[in-house]
Amino acid sequence: MKQTTKKAILISLVLGVVLFLLSFWLGKENAFLLFNIDLGSTADYFFKYWTHTGDGVIWVLITLLTLFFRRDQLLLVISSIVFSTLFAQLSKNIFFKGSPRPALAIPDHSLFHSVTGVELHSLNSFPSGHTTTAFTIFLLGTILINRKWVLPAGLLYAVLAGYSRIYLAQHFPIDIAGGIIAAILTIFISMAIQSKWGKN
Repeated sequence: MKQTTKKAILISLVLGVVLFLLSFWLGKENAFLLFNIDLGSTADYFFKYWTHTGDGVIWVLITLLTLFFRRDQLLLVISSIVFSTLFAQLSKNIFFKGSPRPALAIPDHSLFHSVTGVELHSLNSFPSGHTTTAFTIFLLGTILINRKWVLPAGLLYAVLAGYSRIYLAQHFPIDIAGGIIAAILTIFISMAIQSKWGKN
């Protein structure tokens, strides 16, 4: 495993653990209110659109880029798509089905910031699928791209995508933590599959 990838995983793990501990210490609602602050109209506009960088459709672009530039790592990318989706969707729809999102858990919507034009979802909060996707792509980037800028640029991308879910009042910080851990597990499993395939 590359040093850059090890650093990326460690940073992600620390971030995830901190968010978990903060959520248990303050309570998930209070942790949400701590981070969900109104940063103004520019931030509203930015996060309203940046959050889509964690949509599942982004995998189409990643797959195409891999086909053109890193075809030898295609199995790694496909495995990452499959396992990140499985972790997020099985957790949301089976293991933690019905877990309330901020809009349902905090009935008084005047207590938190929301963005005009963004529909507030109410159920299946844990983990954040957008965060799972963003952090999986970030970690994949450190494997596939041999450039120093990948770590800081990828981390910034993933953190902003994760934070957008809190800013838009769609998820609690603990959901972001769950997405980060799901991404780490995804990468470990996908790397093992790629390695086994390469040996065979």
